[in-house]
Amino acid sequence: MNEQVRKELQKRLARLSDPARLIVFTQEFECRSCQATRELVEELASLSEKLSCEAYDFVRDKEKAEQYRIDKIPAVVVEGEIDHGIRFFGIPSGYEFGSLLEAITVVSNRDAVLAPETVEILKPLDRPVHIQVFVTPTCPYCPIAVKTAHRFALAREEIRSDMIESSEFPHLANKYAVMSVPKVVVNETFSFEGALPEKPFAEQVMKAVHAK
Repeated sequence: MNEQVRKELQKRLARLSDPARLIVFTQEFECRSCQATRELVEELASLSEKLSCEAYDFVRDKEKAEQYRIDKIPAVVVEGEIDHGIRFFGIPSGYEFGSLLEAITVVSNRDAVLAPETVEILKPLDRPVHIQVFVTPTCPYCPIAVKTAHRFALAREEIRSDMIESSEFPHLANKYAVMSVPKVVVNETFSFEGALPEKPFAEQVMKAVHAK
């Protein structure tokens, strides 16, 4: 980050309310984007006293990785007083850097900023939901889906939400037949494409929950 970018980020991060932690999982012999991810998160955390950063080794700190349900790296967890299930797998670069900033903001301010009708749609949720949003750093529409999914995770303890950088995890992109992004996979078997607005996104989540 150059000095101008650092100053702009400091201004934005000055609006944080409560402390937030950025937890990075990497390994001793860092993967292709592990070092860049760790350094990015460490530098970002240094710009605000409300942010802290912890780095763990995916192999040596196996128990910690299991605690946070980390099964691939690089991984970044954004949490406040509790873990809301907000994850980034792969480096949050390009357009997805904005998604990381958004996740930090909503966690720190404890505000999912959901419309009342969206809250009502999600209200009947009574079972675990896992949302995976496949993205690429150059996709301008992907952050819309990522931010919405992460807000759902903040709003409802039943939901955990992952951003997954498709090119870094080609085996997953192949598994879920990711042909275009953003692609959203809910509970492994239900999926849809595109950056849906908040309300229809929530409707798709509930549709997935009740799908047989």
